[in-house]
This record gives sequence, C-alpha cells and structure tokens, in this order.
Amino acid sequence: MRVVVTGGAGFIGSHLCDRLIEADHEVVAIDNLITGDAQNLAHLAGHDRFHYIRHDVSDFIFVSGKVDVIWHLASPASPNPSSPYGYPQLPIQTLKAGALGTHNALGLARANQAIFLLASTSEVYGDPEQHPQREDYWGHVDPIGPRSMYDEAKRFAEAITMAYHHYHSMDTRIVRIFNTYGPRMRLDDGRVVPNFIRQAIQGEPLTIYGDGQQTRSFCYIDDLLDGLLRLMETDFHEPINIGNPVEMSIEELANLLLRLTESGSGIEYLADRRDRTDPQQRRPDITRAKELLDWEPRIALEDGLRQTMEDFRRRL
Repeated sequence: MRVVVTGGAGFIGSHLCDRLIEADHEVVAIDNLITGDAQNLAHLAGHDRFHYIRHDVSDFIFVSGKVDVIWHLASPASPNPSSPYGYPQLPIQTLKAGALGTHNALGLARANQAIFLLASTSEVYGDPEQHPQREDYWGHVDPIGPRSMYDEAKRFAEAITMAYHHYHSMDTRIVRIFNTYGPRMRLDDGRVVPNFIRQAIQGEPLTIYGDGQQTRSFCYIDDLLDGLLRLMETDFHEPINIGNPVEMSIEELANLLLRLTESGSGIEYLADRRDRTDPQQRRPDITRAKELLDWEPRIALEDGLRQTMEDFRRRL
C-alpha cells in the first residue's frame, strides 16, 4: 500500500516508517522538524519506496497520487517545560497540530477513501482517579492547566476522528499511547528515561523531583509498533490502550538504570516541581488490546533499556 506518516521524523514516527518499508509499503513521511529530527530518517534517503515532505500539517496537506492509509502522529510530545521540544514551550503549535493538523489529515484520508489512524495519548485521562486506566474512563483533565495544550489537543483530535467516522462513514482507528521509550529519543527530550540515561552515562546525578514515589509504566518502541500494526489490521474504531501494564516508581527506575549503566552517579532529590495535573500514577488497562489484538508487551524493561542505552552512548 501507499501510506502517509505525519510526524514521520519523530521518535515513534521514524520507527514506524522503518517497519512499513520492511513490509514493502511505499511511505510518504511528513514532518516540519519542530520536534522531529531529520537524522532519524537519513538512512532511508534515496530508498525508492520512501519520500519525505517537509511540511506543517496545520496547513493544508497535499500529497500527489493515491493514498491508502494515513498514520497521524504529528505533535510535540514531551511534557518537560524546560525542554525546547516540550509542548509547554510550544503551546500554540501543539494545539494546532491536534486540531488543524488532525482536520487536515482526516481531509486527506477522506479524499482518498483511506484508512486513518490517530495516535492519541494516555494524557487524555489527565491525573486519573481510576487506576489502572480503561478506555471507557472519561478522564480527570484540567482544560486550562499547564498540560492542557497537549491534553485538550488530543481529546479534540479523538472527537473529530470519531465525528468523521460517524458522519462520513470513514474507516478510522484511535490508539492511546502510554509512556514509550527506545532509540532515537532526543537526548535533551526532557522525559524521565532519556534524562536518566543521559545523566548516568555522563556521570551526573540522576535528578528526581519530589520523593520519586510517583509511578509510570514503560513500553519499548518495538512492542508499541507491534500493537499499532495489529490495530491497523482490525476494523475497530473506538480508542484502545497500547502500553505496558508493569508499573514502577521513578525512584525504582533510577536505581535500575544506575545498575545497568554501572554508574556511580547516585541520585539527587530536588524540590517537587511537578504541576498539579502531573499524574501521580499512570498504568494502562490493556484488556481490550489482549482480547481484540492478541497483543501484550513482550520486551522486558531491562532489555529495552539496554538497547536504548547503546543508542544514547553512540550519539553522546
């Protein structure tokens, strides 16, 4: 098939392009490189089934020729307010990617009668009052808080995708992605896994804000892609969680990385700077994915972290 991947130069998008090329599809990657990195796609340059368009999806999207599938991943994704790539630093761009970008990508899909997949996020659950989070949970979101530009952009993206599905009878999918890590994450991304790995490799203390008892669950990129590809093979149009249900505290993650890197850096506890909407707990209920996709994560956290560390060492 001929497929379009918006956000194709990003961490997840570039890995998806690789998998689609391996599956003999023709891939058109679209990215404006605000948070994406052209180096993530450099190895595909000159490939006869790969094409790259530098473009902001918030503007009208034109792709010549027939398109069969659109994977809409374009959006800043890091919540770190001190990172230049974090959505708190790019609030308008984030909202436009979720609203105008999704509208434009849906328009391209409708014009081509193409299948449309929206990459949504666990952030639609906000600071959840239900644990673990099921797809039928409506969430606990502050619409004007410091994370609202990302949360509300994705919530709107889900709403307009469902509207196109019902009103225009379009073939759509929605995946809610939980914390994902792996090679090609930006070294200065600001999220906890790249932060800790970079600090450990460089011999710096691993910085934890607060007591480190807040929890997350971490899914390796290859497992995530397996889930996305399996979802595309179904005709299921309601949201589905893809993530790792194994939950651990940030402090446990720091100690694990210190052991894996054999770093003597230690841990530095700093004043809790998390905002009021930063979730204390985050873990997906993946019952739906197990039943509909026969999917669950298979890569152990230690194995995935070792692969990520190798990539970071090479780039650092």
